[in-house]
Formats: sequence, C-alpha cells, structure tokens
Amino acid sequence: MDPAAHNKIVSFIWGIADDVLRDLFVRGKYRDVILPMCVLRRLDAVLEPTKQAVLETKTMLDDAGITEQRPGLTSASGQAFYNTSPFTLKSLQNRTNQQQLLSDFLAYLDGFSDNVQDILNNFEFRNILPRLSKADALGTLITKFLDPDINLSPNAVKHGDGSVKHPPMDNHSMGTVFEELVRKFNEENNEEAGEHWTPRDAVKLMANLIFLPVADQIESGSYLLYDGAAGTGGMLTVAEETLKELSTARGKQVVTHLYGQEINPETYAICKADMLLKGEGENADHIVGGAEWSTLSHDAFPAREFDFMLSNPPYGKSWKKDLEQMGGKADTIDPRFAVQHDGQDLSLVTRSSDGQLLFLANLLSKMNRKTPLGSRIAEVHNGSSLFTGDAGQGESNIRRWIIENDWLEAIVALPLNMFYNTGIATYVWVLTNRKPAHRRGKVQLIDATQWYKPLRKNLGKKNCELSPDDLATICDAFTAFEETEQSKIFPNAAFGYWKVVVERPLRFTPGPEFKPTQVYNPAEIKRLKGKLDTDPAGEPVIKKRTKAGEITYEPDTDLRDTEQVPLLEPGGIAAFFDREVKPHAPDAWIDESKTSVGYEVSFTRYFYKPPVLRTLEEIRADILALEKETEGLLGSII
Repeated sequence: MDPAAHNKIVSFIWGIADDVLRDLFVRGKYRDVILPMCVLRRLDAVLEPTKQAVLETKTMLDDAGITEQRPGLTSASGQAFYNTSPFTLKSLQNRTNQQQLLSDFLAYLDGFSDNVQDILNNFEFRNILPRLSKADALGTLITKFLDPDINLSPNAVKHGDGSVKHPPMDNHSMGTVFEELVRKFNEENNEEAGEHWTPRDAVKLMANLIFLPVADQIESGSYLLYDGAAGTGGMLTVAEETLKELSTARGKQVVTHLYGQEINPETYAICKADMLLKGEGENADHIVGGAEWSTLSHDAFPAREFDFMLSNPPYGKSWKKDLEQMGGKADTIDPRFAVQHDGQDLSLVTRSSDGQLLFLANLLSKMNRKTPLGSRIAEVHNGSSLFTGDAGQGESNIRRWIIENDWLEAIVALPLNMFYNTGIATYVWVLTNRKPAHRRGKVQLIDATQWYKPLRKNLGKKNCELSPDDLATICDAFTAFEETEQSKIFPNAAFGYWKVVVERPLRFTPGPEFKPTQVYNPAEIKRLKGKLDTDPAGEPVIKKRTKAGEITYEPDTDLRDTEQVPLLEPGGIAAFFDREVKPHAPDAWIDESKTSVGYEVSFTRYFYKPPVLRTLEEIRADILALEKETEGLLGSII
C-alpha cells in the first residue's frame, strides 16, 4: 500500500475516537472501542461478497439437522470465519431507533463464528455497547467506519466511470494499519504500554540475533515460531517478517506457523484479531489466551517443539497463584520446571515473587532436537535474572542448567530507558541447542548500553531507540565473536562457583559439666548448650570417634560461614581453603555434604569503568584559587 494512503487511513480511524468518543470515555479507553470496531469493519467487508452464500448454506445445514457446521460455513465464506446473521454493518447504519439498533447489532455480533466470538469476548466489547447506545453514539460510530473516504475492503472502490477511487486493501496492508493503531494507542497509554508491548526496535534486534547467524543455513520449508508471553503479537509478526525477508533474499521459500500464549484478555484479543485481519486464520487458531491461560500453570503447547522462539516476559511479577495451582514449590512436577541434570534432580522453581526465568525454562523445554538448525531463542530480562538466587535455588539452577548444557550464546546489555514503563537495565539472552563449533564452551557478553539514538520526545520512560546503524553495530559485534571493549568472551565455567559451608568446632571450658575427651550424643550436646557458655579458647566438643581414631567435632552454628569458590579456581576448593580460610581459622573445616554449585553473571565486574579521579595537583590548584578569591572577604563583611 502507498504510504500516504496508509497514513490517511490510520489518521482517519484515529480521528474517529475524538469525534465520537470524547466525553464518553477517558482517552485510555478509546482503544476498547476503536480496535474491535476496526476488526468488525474489516471482517464485514471481507465477508460481504459471500454473505448470501453463507446464509443459504446455513439454512441448508439447519434443515439437514447438521450440528457441526463450521467446515461448510467457512467453505461458503471462503475465509477462516463467517457471520450467519441477516445483518451487515451497511444494513445497520440507517436505524433511527437506538433500541432497535442495539438489538440488531447484538444479533449481528452473535452471528460471527467462534474464533471471532473469542476475540469479541476477550475485548469485552458487548459490555460497552449500552453506553454507546444510550449516548446515541453507536449509529454514528458505524457510519464513521463506513465512510466513503476510506476503504477497508479487499475490493477497490471505483468512480462512476470505472476508474479507481480507493485501491483495494490486501490482508498485509490491513494488518499493518491495525498494528499501527495498536502502536499509537499503546504510546498514548505509555504508562502501561511496556507491560504488554515491546518497542519495535528491541524486537527487531531480537529477531536479527536469532535469524542472522543462521540466515545462510535456512532451507525452503516450514518453520514454527513461538512466543510464550505473546502480548499483542508484535514479536511474532516482526520475527515472521524478518525470517521471510532473509530467506527470500537468499532464494528460499519458507512457510511460517505462528504460536503464542497470552494471559491478558485484551492483548490476547488484539493478537488474535491481527492474525485474522492478515488472512492468517490458521495462525489465529494457534494463538491461545485469556485469563485462564497462564503460560506457567497451563501450558497450551506441551507436546510442541519450535524452531525459533522469542519473548518478553513480565519482570518482578508474582506468580504465587500459578505456583499454588501447580501444587506448591515442593510438589511441582511439571517437566518444564523439574529436570534431570548431571545425574541429579534439579528444581527450576524460582521465588514466587518473580517468575521471569520460568518463561525462559518454558522456551527451553520446547526446543527442536531433531533438525540440523535445532532451535534459536531470544528473550528479554532485567538484571535480576543474571544474579538473583543462591546456589541450589531455582534462579541459579536455571542458569546452571543453561550454561552447563552449553545453550547460552550471548547476553546483550541494552541501553537504559529502552522500554516504556521502566528505566531499569534490560538484557537480551540469546540461546541455541546447536552452537557453532567456534562458540562451543563459551559465552559472549556484549555491552550495547551506549549504542542508541535519543528520541526527540520521551514515550513514558523510553527516551532512546536503536537506530538501523545501532542494530547493525550490535549484530556485527555478535557475529564477529571477538574480544573488544564492548564484547567479552568467557568460558562457560567462568560464571560458576562452588558454595562451601565452613564450620568451626563448638568449644566449652573444661569442667565438671564438660569433659573434652568424652564423646557426646545430640541430646547431651543440647544439654551442654543450655547450661554452658561457649568459649572461643575452650576445648572442642567431640560428637563422633571412629575405631580408627578419626574424630568429628560438633560445629558451632554461630561461627558457621559460607564461601564462594570459582569453578576456575586453580587447585579447586582445597587450594582456596588453604589460602583464604586456614590462616585465619586453623580449626575450620568444610562440610562437603552441603557444597552446592551456583551460576551468576556480573556485567559490572567485566564492563565497569571507574570514574577518573582528579590528581592532587588539580585539587591543590582549586583550593589555592578559592583562597585567593576569598582573600579579604571576611574583613569586608566585618
């Protein structure tokens, strides 16, 4: 579509909100009316040529007593949807009685197929109709969307002489118009936009990071794309466009199948509507959502594997309700979050206050393990996913599971204030189960915090964007896989550590109650603790002595300490212990039964640049200058 025509249609529909809805709804609620009406007008226009055929087929099926009517009706409509009511928007626009208009409009809505009903129900569109009707605005709204100055139909509008007045709007153009409206409404409501909508520049970066490295390996065929936190579907759309663009440039023909899951009813409705408007009825059926469809507790695609996956999960959002539905932390048996690793059961269940890393575990559970390309994943996280969680806890276990399986290719630190509703640091994780040979056993960290273009006007907290040059710079750094000031490469083990528990013996002063050579059982040790005060200079309490003469002392819990020993520590735990602990506590020992492995990533450690301090000479010169400037000041005051 011509950009000018596209912009005219978007502006016209955008203007309907101010013309009809002002004073009826607050601005933040305009989209609750405009978006479903935009969907209805497009579906109505697409169904118009086959309306009579659908009504005749409906009558025939009813007379034949056939209950499963969808295949016949979709065949009659030639689309993945249909409407069996006797009404069209054009037939409704001339109603003068508001009660009759409302009744007939509701009957019109009830005539749509189940997939459209799902969209309308999640928009909760019927709930706002009484207000529109009472204000005599429903008829005006319908008339505005039927205005002859715009064409939302797939057929051209012609002048009387047969020349084209308005060109036809194909499915792709309609999808583009709808997505532009969604973007404008989200930016209008920028205080909440980032909760459901990721900026297009960030999505484009994620798509490039998963497709560009394998662009030359993509063959003609079908590919499955998935987003477990689909929002309005923007990530799937951009990913699909990027994949087709790259494959077409290389002479390949690909077919994409989009899958998504979204818990928010409104954004789910937008996502599914967008698929239908673009003529992607099959993809629309693969979008699952609504309030009962939480990705964490109700996986919509448990048996599916996907080729490319990308998500922007919620940060710092409690998932306690999901955890309760899954049986609680101790009883969670979901195979996505309870895995076998290195011969042990590994729980990936995180704190109930933040479930973002579980969305990543969900993607990893759906990796394609059968094809040469395997799966590629890009997911956005905040900084807590890099380091939150102690060794053995869910967050650390997820990082360990990822890194020890050698799935993590890179983490890219994005500029601050990239997103609409938060100014915190954000990071793109890039993962694959088919690492190229030169990346195996290694992880790349990229500091892209200074690669951005300032916005002329802030959008909420978003004050910058990634320009095409910035996108190219980041992707070049990723594909080059070289050590630079902004790109660091580490062996996988560099992020791992042993958490060791250091014990020291419980000591008491020898006396009638305590004999240093005696072996004490737990009950006796408890009695000693109740009667005696510990004495750092006393004798240790023996809790076990073997026949071979080996002695085990009772640890003093007040003196218990933990140490983090890097996995790459030369000489391992023993060398660290001899160097860092023994000189200060000769009687200490390590309780090996409590040693655990953890992983964390610290961008600050690798990229922090301390401020350059002024020299003493510069400071001295400033002081002398101040002294000279204030000479005689006190005297003049007195």
